[in-house]
Amino acid sequence: MVIPILPTPTGSHPVGVASSYLVDVSRPDPWVPGVPSRELMISIWYPAVDTRGPRAPYLTPTESSYVLAGSRHSVAPHALSTVRTHAFPDAPLAPGLRELPLVVLSPGFSRTRATLTSIGEDLASHGYVAVAIDHTHETAATTFPDGRVAAFALGHGFVRDAEFWRTVKTGRARDVSFVLDQLFGSSPPWEGAEALAPDRIGMAGHSVGGAATIAAMIADERIRAGCDVDGSTDPLIPDAGLDRPLLFLGRDGQYAPGDGPAADTWARDWPLLTGWKRWLVVAGAQHPSFTDLGLLAEQFGLPLGARTSGLRTTAITRACLRAIFDEHVRGVRGTPFDRLLADFPEVRSCLPHDHPSRNTSAPGTTSGLGAASSPCTTDGPSTASESRIATEPSAAREAGSTSGPEAP
Repeated sequence: MVIPILPTPTGSHPVGVASSYLVDVSRPDPWVPGVPSRELMISIWYPAVDTRGPRAPYLTPTESSYVLAGSRHSVAPHALSTVRTHAFPDAPLAPGLRELPLVVLSPGFSRTRATLTSIGEDLASHGYVAVAIDHTHETAATTFPDGRVAAFALGHGFVRDAEFWRTVKTGRARDVSFVLDQLFGSSPPWEGAEALAPDRIGMAGHSVGGAATIAAMIADERIRAGCDVDGSTDPLIPDAGLDRPLLFLGRDGQYAPGDGPAADTWARDWPLLTGWKRWLVVAGAQHPSFTDLGLLAEQFGLPLGARTSGLRTTAITRACLRAIFDEHVRGVRGTPFDRLLADFPEVRSCLPHDHPSRNTSAPGTTSGLGAASSPCTTDGPSTASESRIATEPSAAREAGSTSGPEAP
């Protein structure tokens, strides 16, 4: 019997986790008619006191069954509820901590916030507070405290055109701002919120959650730095540009310059990013590789088609996120992005084909590209089929698909 486990956090702090239920009474649910308020569930990972006892569940059996519904593989419906995590539920916040940096996490389309657990746990082990949001009805299943389960609702009846994806991303930006308002408000939903620093906020997301990071940064200036992980973008950045730090992190063969429509969205946005910026691609990764799903598919023996293991891509993703947020949220200077590239030869730094500095080496430029400034090359994506557990609408299809839903 497979007992799946997430990779151990790499920092020195034990990790606690809490869940909170939030209701935005100022707006109705954007997807389900007749629901007068926007209900959200969030997970909060944080540095905790040294604790003993059971670890937090990954998903409930019911949530697992929703995620795996329609699976073409012999994975038990409850399988994802058996995943071993490293966080202790509701453990006390480590004493004496103040001005803690906060990172908001947004998952991919139809994916639960749990799929970013290994990222959240790792950030917390390094002294961050990480908050992942279930964007209700855009995820396979969201369980509320009273036992209700809000299922994925964006199937039949929704045409997945450009306007649909723009609505998803801008709607998520509103969710993010509301969560920040609550955490820094007079009655925060987490008792450790008083230790948070309101001027030390970052955001990262996967796929549509990555693209929503840009939408949230445009809408909310409290977000000082962001990372789009493998998500094609909409033309949301104003002509005046976005002057806060942004990292593009994607798979080679899909997001290297010239790879196609998904990479073209990053190239379109690149000149409008007027602050620190970096464009990295990972050789041998697949779309789910940047989340827990890449790890778990391998542990369940399901084919993902990635030449770089899920464990390795998780290590890369964790390191990249810590690097950008250490430097641009925490203010730690000398973050070793160039050393990171040396430690992970699968990662390459890119510039658009028409960038004037493409053929020069200019460490310390405003692009933040360091020594690797040539355009990326690729051996091409793997053609192996992806497993059901790891399948999500790819960022390339997000831009204009009108087909039926990918089952969550």
